Amino acid sequence: MRVGELARRTGTTIRALRYYESVGLVVPRRLSNGYREYEPIAERQVAQIRELMALGLAVEETRPFVESIAGGDEDVCAAALATFRSTVVGLQERIGELTAQRDALDARIDEAARRVVTATPLTESDPGRLVGSTLPALHFYASDGRPVDLSDLGPGRTVIFVYPLTGRPGVDLPRCLLEVHGARGSTDQAIWLRDHHAELLAAGASRVYGLSAQSTGYQRELAHRLRLPYPLIPDPKLTLASAAGLPTRTSADFAFYDRLTLIIADDVVEHVFHPIPDPASHALDVMSWLTKLRPRRTA
Repeated sequence: MRVGELARRTGTTIRALRYYESVGLVVPRRLSNGYREYEPIAERQVAQIRELMALGLAVEETRPFVESIAGGDEDVCAAALATFRSTVVGLQERIGELTAQRDALDARIDEAARRVVTATPLTESDPGRLVGSTLPALHFYASDGRPVDLSDLGPGRTVIFVYPLTGRPGVDLPRCLLEVHGARGSTDQAIWLRDHHAELLAAGASRVYGLSAQSTGYQRELAHRLRLPYPLIPDPKLTLASAAGLPTRTSADFAFYDRLTLIIADDVVEHVFHPIPDPASHALDVMSWLTKLRPRRTA
């Protein structure tokens, strides 16, 4: 068969077949007109090369297996067993390297999560007084990389759920944070909003954001891990709290947002949910509130 036919049958490229030929693995015979002609056995040889490469073997390491097919002896020989063992050892070493890299990155994420905020926060305040006003012109980059201006969110209703912080699986948050009322439940709330995001939009929300004092990297990891369909806004310096007087909490040397939800209609604060005693059911309260309103036009 010609090289194009072999490439089609094996799902490979002509360039790859040329390479296999150059290293002496799958060698065609040359016709008088210069064309390459492959024997039917070449199809099995190429399939063996691709299968072994998918298991982690280098092209050269497939030679004992390809030669055994060419020689009509497909029993696994000593050289083949040695190749398998060597590949397994190489994979184990690579797994160890990747695991060490992952652990190092996890450690940095966990350290960033513990450095929530150490600045002096605001004390108790009533966010309900924001109704009828516009949020300050604060600019952020959300977890999806897009810029967000809180004073220019766009037409329609925007839901911003402000939460203290989220944890990571298998990582304990500082005890001083866990002892503060409202510091738990953020991850469950984020998941509920994820699972019912389409329903919130159908109820009248044009967009949904989450906002906390955690870092951009931490929020990106959370959004990726939970596959959130909405972006998170990092505010590690509590700039919105300072500019708009949102309530915050402290524990030891940590400061973070008190839990609340803002409904912003055409860039004007329309409603504030605060306090939120039960985060698990709060997202349902937001949906119920939205469905009772006539949806605003978004254009």
